[in-house]
Amino acid sequence: MRDKVYFVSDMHLGAGYIADPKRHERIIADWLRSIAPTARALYMLGDVMDYWYEYRTVAPRGHVRFLGALAELADAGVEIVWLKGNHDIWLFDYLRDEIGLTVADGVVTAEFDGRKFVMEHGDGVGECRRSYRFLRSLFRNRFAQRLYSAIHPRWTVGFARSWSKHSRLNGMPPSRESALPPDDLLVRFARGYMAAEGHVDFFIFGHRHQLVDMPLAPDTRLIVLGEAFDMMTYGVWDGNDFFLKKMIPGDNFR
Repeated sequence: MRDKVYFVSDMHLGAGYIADPKRHERIIADWLRSIAPTARALYMLGDVMDYWYEYRTVAPRGHVRFLGALAELADAGVEIVWLKGNHDIWLFDYLRDEIGLTVADGVVTAEFDGRKFVMEHGDGVGECRRSYRFLRSLFRNRFAQRLYSAIHPRWTVGFARSWSKHSRLNGMPPSRESALPPDDLLVRFARGYMAAEGHVDFFIFGHRHQLVDMPLAPDTRLIVLGEAFDMMTYGVWDGNDFFLKKMIPGDNFR
């Protein structure tokens, strides 16, 4: 029975810091096929690909098993929504038209079984670094995108992947903290959103590579999904409750 909604973020498929990218992709593809009998919707909250840029007639090489499994879900009638992250920011119309999924950018709202969900990758509302916000704005600028697309992929792909690997290896490791401090930007965003828009049952984010499930207000929870290249975590709404789980059976989170 297709009554569940699945949420996943930060797979970083193709990343240079993943020891066995093919095995990683197979785990993701197998997971997608495993949820097919029960999924009514799948929300991917960004950084699905470690690097992705769609030229007008060219898309990046690889990810065949993942894209095939995604297409099977779409063909079976599962709603698929792909929120842009900071690594797949240049997702345009190719996968939208080829697979039949929805590409979203920024804050997304949805309602399931009478519960309100508000989702965002996490970089748009949870990053305070000026340098980061400048780059985020630059990468979304259409003129800058046209200039970038004029450079041959043999230069851009290698540069982007090297930059990603360097950033990851010199960044913070994945975190399993269970709560965020009151002044965290995600917490402040969620509280401000409810002050302006009313009650929300679940705020769901990615980006942080951090696993969080915390109460924010009566009947309101803030979720950070972790990531799906090391912790291999995801979220599921079963119609009554929200759970954090692992793609590898036998090691689940509540």
